[in-house]
Amino acid sequence: MPISPAARPETTAAPRPAVTARPGPRARPAAAPRPARHTRPDRAPAPPATPLLAVSGGQLVAAPRSAPTGAARRRARPSANPYLRLLATPGARAFTAGNLIARLPMGMLSVSAVIMIAGSWGSYALAGAVTATGLAATAVVAPFTARLVDRFGQARVAVPATALAVLGSLALVLCVHHDAPAWTLFAAYAATATTPNTGGMSRARWAHLHRGDPAALHTANSFEQAADELCFMLGPVLAATLCGALFPEAGTLVGAALLMTGVLIFAAQRATEPPVTPRTKTVASPLRTPGMPALLAVFLATGAVFGAMEVVSIAHAGGAILALQAAGSCAAGLLYGSLRPARNARLRLLLCLAAMTALMSLPLLAAAASAALPVLALCLLLAGAATAPTMVTGMTLVQRATRPEQLNEGMTLSVTALLGGVAAGAAAGGWLVEHAGTASGYTAPMSAAALALVVAIAGGGYGRGRRT
Repeated sequence: MPISPAARPETTAAPRPAVTARPGPRARPAAAPRPARHTRPDRAPAPPATPLLAVSGGQLVAAPRSAPTGAARRRARPSANPYLRLLATPGARAFTAGNLIARLPMGMLSVSAVIMIAGSWGSYALAGAVTATGLAATAVVAPFTARLVDRFGQARVAVPATALAVLGSLALVLCVHHDAPAWTLFAAYAATATTPNTGGMSRARWAHLHRGDPAALHTANSFEQAADELCFMLGPVLAATLCGALFPEAGTLVGAALLMTGVLIFAAQRATEPPVTPRTKTVASPLRTPGMPALLAVFLATGAVFGAMEVVSIAHAGGAILALQAAGSCAAGLLYGSLRPARNARLRLLLCLAAMTALMSLPLLAAAASAALPVLALCLLLAGAATAPTMVTGMTLVQRATRPEQLNEGMTLSVTALLGGVAAGAAAGGWLVEHAGTASGYTAPMSAAALALVVAIAGGGYGRGRRT
């Protein structure tokens, strides 16, 4: 077809101007010359780099049409590490720092009390009984403290409750230092029962920040359990060092100071604090949730594992060796949190309890064979490997079964059951050490782990309550 003269371009800048004509009375002008670029016929051409123009507020604005570069995509891509993503939550690092400081005394105060009382009175049985009394008092008072936290907020309740607990620790120091009667030790240590459950408050913040995201909550629970184990790993070492290098009361004094400081920092982070949910009607206690009593019984038996292991290990090899069990639990907890959990949490709990029962036999075998201290240390490291996964799975079941407005109370009930078990285990461990020796004392934590497994199997309906 001949080309119409009207369709010829006037310019000669391009060597071969592409011209086309459309049949009809009017022909379109020739298109602008394209750059000399070869593209594959089976691939769509890349979008031009010319900007998109638009009018905004009376001004001409431009936005590049090109896709983000590889570096920009890498910067925008979230971190593959679930813990880095977790701590990237706004405000998370601030309240986590305060919470870690407040939780470090968890691994210090009981060990310091045992060392301080046993050194002054020469009786591990008395030391175990005093700490057991304090933990039992905490088990009774803690749910009421948590209920106040749910009703009035974390900051308004945690600070005065911590101040009362610190006064109880100072009273214990004075009673031991001045050789007061034995009953005053029980009264003073029982006064520390108002210590708020900082771990539960931290988990409540994660549940508030990541509600509706089970994967993030699993990582948060694993992180919190690893933080617990880190505190129990560093706390006994710090307590034993302070009591040995300075004076017997140093561990309790430093622990009380850290507790008060950490709670003040934690309570100051108001942006991440869960809002208080007004209650328009009377809400039943989480204890009435289906399956909750059986789950709390599992926590009770699991706490006996910790309490017995603590007293027996201190009597057998000193408080510093407890750090090995906590180190194994901390490492296992971090690894567990980085994995995608199986959907059946009840089955996971049974498997974790079975593994904990088997691993708790290792320290007993090492002590019965009079193995060297490094062998016992390795056995304690391995024994702690199933502890954190067990606690993480148990806390997950508690969160699923508890109403949002009772989350602090529900998790504190689990910690209360745990502390009650720690008290019973500490008393049983101290009695075995006094009457049967330290080697036989290691039968207490293994028996408690087996009991937790039996209770979990018998109460197979736990965790079937409300899901959050």
